[in-house]
Amino acid sequence: MSELLLEATDLAKHYAVSRGFFKPKATVKALNGVSFTLGTKKTLAVVGESGCGKSTLARQLTLIEAPTRGALKIRGSDAARADKATLQALRRDVQMVFQNPFASLNPRKTVATTLAEPLLINTPLSAAERRERVEALAAKVGLRPEHLRRYPHMFSGGQRQRIAIARAMILNPGIVVADEPVSALDVSIQAQILNLFMDLQDEFGTGYVFISHNLSVVEHVADEVMVMYLGAAVEIGATKRLFAAPLHPYTRALMSATPALRAVDRRERIVIHGELPSPLQPPGGCAFHKRCPLAVAHCSEEVPLLREVDGRRVACHEV
Repeated sequence: MSELLLEATDLAKHYAVSRGFFKPKATVKALNGVSFTLGTKKTLAVVGESGCGKSTLARQLTLIEAPTRGALKIRGSDAARADKATLQALRRDVQMVFQNPFASLNPRKTVATTLAEPLLINTPLSAAERRERVEALAAKVGLRPEHLRRYPHMFSGGQRQRIAIARAMILNPGIVVADEPVSALDVSIQAQILNLFMDLQDEFGTGYVFISHNLSVVEHVADEVMVMYLGAAVEIGATKRLFAAPLHPYTRALMSATPALRAVDRRERIVIHGELPSPLQPPGGCAFHKRCPLAVAHCSEEVPLLREVDGRRVACHEV
């Protein structure tokens, strides 16, 4: 049975934004009450268009920022209310892989130094023990011994992402947050990196939070999918069930935009009209109602809550 690694309950992050001189500050609800769990060897994919709160969620999960409200438990410890020592220990158990591997690697440090640095800071290992672990993990991600003496600019994009993955895994974290980890790579390399993620997950029992725009990738790697819109989850469910029969109208529109080679896999295109509302002035009721083809008068008056429908949770009055 999968061990519970991460539990978010009503997690929210609000920011105060200046609107100019002599005007009161406005509140941006970048993340507005998200709840989910993550177990060992499981992958939760987070999808949605730009501005839906995916990156804010990543900052909460990696403990870069404290939530405005809600609880975030990592292996049972409440990270939102942890003291400094506990927070430091929890941060070692949550690592991140960024979208651009070149920007996330220090160009002045060799691969060996980059990989050994987390061990130097966080463990009592000797220099020989650090070197041994670095060499072992480098081999697991497909790097040769001579690569360890080189600098990031000497590698291709795929190799740099392998280095970034090795750096994230060097402390054997329970949770890895991957923010668009293959979107900057050639299509021919993406499958190799995704397979590497899954091989490491099988070996180390890591839980992944996989943030992506690419639904084809999500379908390949995720056990569960959380669809977000304007800071909130609108549908959460098992990947196979959600892709086979999406229920929320926003999820249906996202799925219909996914290209498919086989005619039998293609969906009727659903076009969403209008722009994403401003988080400074979100619409009343359901945040999606002004763009939703199913919207009725009730949708503009009451916020729909996530409820169980056909084996997943959906926030929609009309489903």
